[in-house]
Order: sequence, then structure tokens, then C-alpha cells
Amino acid sequence: MPVLEQEPAKGLGSKDGLPKLPLPALKDTLDVYLRCMEHLLTEEQFNKTQHVVEQFGAPGGVGELLQSKLMERRDTTANWVYEYWLNEMYLNNRLALPVNSSPVMVFPQQHFKAPIDSLRFAAHLISGALEYKTLLDSRALPVDCARGQLAGTPLCMEQYYRLFTSYRLPGPERDTLVAQQSSVMPEPEHIIVACKNQFFVLDVVINFRRLNERDLLTQLDKIARMADSEEELLPPIGLLTSDGRAEWAESRSVLMRESTNRDSLDMIERCLCLLCLDDASGLALNDTTQAMLMLHGGGVAKNGGNRWYDKPMQFVVGADGCCGVVCEHSPFEGIVLVQCTEYLLKYMIGSPSKLVRAASVSELPAPRRLRWKCTPEIHKLLASSADKLQRQVKNLDMNVHKFCDYGKEFIKKQKMSPDAYIQVALQLAYYRCHGRPVSTYESASIRRFQEGRVDNIRSATPEALAFVKAMTDGKLSTNDAEKMEMLRSAITAQTKYTIRAITGMGIDNHLLGLSKIAHELKMETPEIFKDEAHLISNQFILSTSQVPTTVEMFCSYGPVVTNGYGACYNPQSDHIIFSVSSFRESSQTCSADFVKSLVQGLLDMRDLCNKCNHGSNPTQQTQGQTLETHTQTDTNWPNKTPQRPNDLTKNQQTVPQVLLKTPDQTKVEAQTQTSSQEEAQALKKGKKA
Repeated sequence: MPVLEQEPAKGLGSKDGLPKLPLPALKDTLDVYLRCMEHLLTEEQFNKTQHVVEQFGAPGGVGELLQSKLMERRDTTANWVYEYWLNEMYLNNRLALPVNSSPVMVFPQQHFKAPIDSLRFAAHLISGALEYKTLLDSRALPVDCARGQLAGTPLCMEQYYRLFTSYRLPGPERDTLVAQQSSVMPEPEHIIVACKNQFFVLDVVINFRRLNERDLLTQLDKIARMADSEEELLPPIGLLTSDGRAEWAESRSVLMRESTNRDSLDMIERCLCLLCLDDASGLALNDTTQAMLMLHGGGVAKNGGNRWYDKPMQFVVGADGCCGVVCEHSPFEGIVLVQCTEYLLKYMIGSPSKLVRAASVSELPAPRRLRWKCTPEIHKLLASSADKLQRQVKNLDMNVHKFCDYGKEFIKKQKMSPDAYIQVALQLAYYRCHGRPVSTYESASIRRFQEGRVDNIRSATPEALAFVKAMTDGKLSTNDAEKMEMLRSAITAQTKYTIRAITGMGIDNHLLGLSKIAHELKMETPEIFKDEAHLISNQFILSTSQVPTTVEMFCSYGPVVTNGYGACYNPQSDHIIFSVSSFRESSQTCSADFVKSLVQGLLDMRDLCNKCNHGSNPTQQTQGQTLETHTQTDTNWPNKTPQRPNDLTKNQQTVPQVLLKTPDQTKVEAQTQTSSQEEAQALKKGKKA
């Protein structure tokens, strides 16, 4: 897929001019499915699956009927899979949001010298968020566009417009993604500030004027003082949102019996975002502990109740400098989270804190504490939620590792795709730890289509398995040249599947659509979806995603199955940040062991490349051009951010430094959430296919 750039909106709507998501041919999907699964199954399992798939795809069979219904659906909807995908991936999921679903961005640790410094940082951050929302409201956010092979192709921007206007409402069986698009309801003009497990309404527009940074700081200082009032402390209601979705739906219905609670819930559900002012955790902060604290707040004894997990954007500012963003994932992908977050951090660097009194609202009304009426039943529910969150805290096994031996520049010099190379390294790490391949998920953007979200790149390819076996068999039966050829074959296979996925030809969305159509037709579940292979194919023991950034921060998330790993990576020029998660309750997994195997594999792959590439044939080295799959574009925001004049007042001297490093100052490339590199020749082949 081509590199991405941003162009001015020019009045382009989010869907204007975008093609519909294509529907792959049934035979193609079934053939690829068998190829993806054969090496993950026993011979007996595969023989059965092959028979089941042949029956499903037979002329005049069930598969053809379902395919025809999907074709009708494609003709009558903007995106035939979007609703199915959203429900399956998120809204039907009954697991708690923290760790299981909500990814986080971890900022560089800040060094606040006094409590007021953290509030200044928070005021500056929220001021940037309001600037970003202004861009969104005026549709002035540049439209992401492809360049290279598909130059100028606009990408769907729908996800951006859900950042501050959506809410995940819990339901007993399925949640609802609520979008505030009603012209009847007024636009929300407040944020919710969480402090010491209390919730406060902070109006950011008063008398038709947006509060400036000085006013925001004044209000935050008032909130911090109000939260310290012991006699007014209310129970940590936010804990209820950390529970399983069915449990939270039940608790919410209990809360709704009281009008006071209904009013408070309404204010939270309609707010722009949350600002969580966290107490110091008392832990020694490093990348791993910061990722853990961002994912679950440290539990009830720390800041676990200082959250409202249903809201898409929660900006966390800790008194100890542990800062970041917690994201509810159903409205948008990681690209949007990264884009917004990078804008904010660059805004804070490019726009020095402006704490002058000019243009302030003269009389600021006091922020309002949200009230709750808590019955004994609610207290019991709170105790249960707190206990379950504490179990999550104890269960999470996190390991954030900065691999410094080399980065993506070395990989590019081998004429290989950094993303494909790292994916093969992840396969090698898992095989070294567990001695077998497993279903692997890597998200691939399909934003070039209307309402496009993601499909899956199935990284556990037969070619990757051949390579990792050769690297781990402990014998000298395979020489280095043969291993190198296997590595190149694995990278080629990974890249070809990537192109399939980003051009709407992936198998996962298609199989999901076929199964949902069968359900809608009230058919007996087709055998292909009851087959053991289908269950194995959807147990993503290795859940991976590339989330690169142009500033120093990183993304983390939890595993998606109890015996699995979450593996998020951020490749930079000379290093790669890996954020690996697993669950302690599983005797099969250990994040530290996985990272150790990953590091060893990366070193072995480097040594292999160094040994073999000196005399290699350039015609065989086809991986070179940049291909973007999950579009995280180079926005060049420092040039687009409104620059404020230098403020030479005394206030500026007390502003804490925003720690921010830009890893690739000289060459900021288009970024991807699952970025892959493939040469122009391969892309052309993919287009012809």
C-alpha cells in the first residue's frame, strides 16, 4: 500500500469519492483459508476441514447462497462488513474494557516539581485537545491521502469525528456505540475531571467563549481543592465501568433508579472527554510500570476508580509524572489515537504555555461535583467490581522492552520490509518459547474504502514456519544461504498477504460476513463455522500491531485470549520498542521469556543477514519500497499547529518542561499501525490479482 500524506480538506466529506469495500470471490477466500490453516492443524483435523470447506463451496451449495446474500448487502450498504465487524470485535464482547480491550498511549515520564506543575501540564494538554476539536468541528483536519502507486486517493476520515462525540453504552448482551449527531441536543461544552475518584464538570465554553489555558488552570486548581474535601467524598463510582460489560449494564440500571444518578450519568456520557488527575502511585516508574498503570490504574488502592472506561478519550496526568491516554477502542483505530496524541504533544512544544490574564472570563463559576445516591446494593456492586479489577491488576504480566541493537534502518538496508521482518521475528519468538505455530492477528487498515476499519493479516504463514523451524532445529542440516532464502520467502509471503488484506481481499471479514448472513437467515449454523479449525483460526494467541510514532511514546494493550500474548511494537530508526503482555494465570505464557526469545531471534536474524547479504544477488532483494497498511500519516503537525508568540511573563518560567523527543527529526516518514513495506512491483501484482 502506498505511503500516506495529508492534504487540506478542500470540502471533501469523509465518504466522498471513496469506493465501497469489495467482496472477495468465495473460492478465493476458501482456498486461502485452507492454506492459512493447514500447518496449524493435525493431519486428521485438516482432512476433515478440507472436506467441510469443499462441501460449503460446492456449486449450488450453502456457500454460494450466503455469498449471493452478501452481494445484495454490499449493494445496499456503505460497507457490508462494518456493522458485523463492530459487533463481533467490540460490542458483543462481554469482557471488562481495561486490559482486555482498551489500548493506551504512554507519554514520556514528566518531572513535576510541585502539584501546580501537573495541573499546568493538564491545562496545556486540554487546551490542545480543544484546539484539535476545533479542527474537527470545522472539518479543517487534513484528509489522509495515499501517494505513490495510488497517489491522491483519499482515505476514510469517519473515525476522527468520533473522538469527542461518541460513547460506549453498556448493555446486558450487546453494548451500543452512541454517536452524538443529533441537531436537537446541544453540542457538549464540558469535560469531566476525575480526581481522587470524584467526578467534576468543567465547562470549557462559558458565555460563548472557550476557556483559555489560564482559566483552565484556575478551574483545575479549584477541582483539586474540592477533591481534597474529606467530608464530601463520594464512593468511587468509576470502578463500576471497569467491570464486565453485562455486570456494568446491570449496575448502571440500578444507578438509574435515582434522578441524581441519572443527571450525573448524563453529564459524563455527553462530555467531550475525561481528564484523570491521578495521585502518585508510589511505584518506581519505568516503561513497564507506566504501561501497567495506564492499562488498569493500579487497582482500587491506587487510581483504578479514577476512570470512566466507556468514554473514548481519557487523558491521564499523574502527580508522579505518569501520563498518557486511555482509549475506548470501538469508535476508532490506533491511528486516530496516535494522530490526536501526537498533535497534542507537538502543540505543547510548539505553543509555549500561555498563562496571561488577557481574554479571560472575568467570573468563572465553580466547577460542579457530580453527586451519587448510593444504596447498599450499589455499595455491594462496587465491592464486587473492585475485587475483579484487583484480580486484573495481579493477573497482568507486562514487559516493555527497548531493543537498541538496531532499528528499521538496518532492516531497510537488507531491502526488507521492517514490518514483515518484525512479524517473522515474532513468529520465531513464539516458536522458540512454545515449539509450535499459532493463529496470529495483525491489524491491516481498509480505510481506502467507505467506513473502512480493519481486516486481519494472518502472519503465521507456512513460509514463516519453515524459517523458524530451520532457525531452531539445532542441526546443521540447513545452511545459512538456505535460511536466508527462507527468511526472504517468509517476508514475501507476509507482504503478499498484507496487500490482500489492505485491498479488501482478506479472509477474516469475508468469513465473518458469511456466518452472520447465515444467522440472519435463521439457518442452521453451516458446518464450516462449527468445525474445530474455525475455532482454532479465531483463537488469536498472538495478537500483534505496529503502532509507530514520531514522538517518544508507545502503545500497549492486553492479550485477547487467556493463554495468549499482546505484542505491540514501535520501530524507530535505530531501536524498536516492544510492549508485550500476557496473563499470569496462564501457566503457558511468560512475557519476560517471550521478550528474551524475541531479542535472541532479532540478533540471530541480524547475524544471518550480515553473513549472507555481502554476496547476495540484488535481483533477489525485492523488498524495498515503502508500503503502508494501517495508515498513520506524517501530518507534519509542527508546521500546522497554530504558533503562539513567545510569552515572556513571569508565569512562563514556572511552566514544567514537556518531555518530548522526536526520534526521526531528519526523516519523518508516514506512519502505520501495521505498516509493511513492499516494492512497487508487488503492489502492481496485487492490483492485478
